[in-house]
Amino acid sequence: MTYPAKYPTLNETTLTPEARAILKRIIKTAFPHPDFPDEAYERMTSRIVTEADASTWFRVVLTQGLIALGAQSEEPFLELSDERALAVLRRVADLEFFGFIRRTTVLNLYDDPQVWEVLGYEGPSFDQGGYLHRGFDDLDWLPTPRIEAFEGSVPETGPLPYPVLQPGQAGQAGRPRAPDRDTAAGSAAARAAGPAPESGTGAQASRQRGGGSK
Repeated sequence: MTYPAKYPTLNETTLTPEARAILKRIIKTAFPHPDFPDEAYERMTSRIVTEADASTWFRVVLTQGLIALGAQSEEPFLELSDERALAVLRRVADLEFFGFIRRTTVLNLYDDPQVWEVLGYEGPSFDQGGYLHRGFDDLDWLPTPRIEAFEGSVPETGPLPYPVLQPGQAGQAGRPRAPDRDTAAGSAAARAAGPAPESGTGAQASRQRGGGSK
């Protein structure tokens, strides 16, 4: 439900020709591409209007947002310079109507075939058999890659601080391993403690042979 606004102009839910022109100026200011044809921005404006017409909420938000945009500056938005118009849009960047314009433009402006031609994009490749035989490397707006041979010297690292076992050499594998400090300490403690007491079936068999203590 839409409640009456304080100002009667904010009750409008249809775009006037001036509001449509403001919408187009917003798109061109927020997405400035001097090489893009004006028709692409005009189609983008129509796309946003169509998307807004499909939802009462977005239609009201867009219409009232465009009307309120004029209150952000003393001069009409259409008469502002590009710099001042951009400054106005920065002040309303967090408002819902501008977020709706931004989202819709990002998803659709660069999906225009006329924009593809300006950017050098040849369109989807799947339905045309891919790009392998259609000039996959004919983009002329990318910088030429710099390919140069390395002329410096590679620093010497010197021999490794440990022996390296070469293929076919098994002598290192059979060399007995020196016990580490923890293992040596455990073995010395075991020798000092003497033989471990017998337990289990082995101890019972020893007592039956008379070797156990009573």
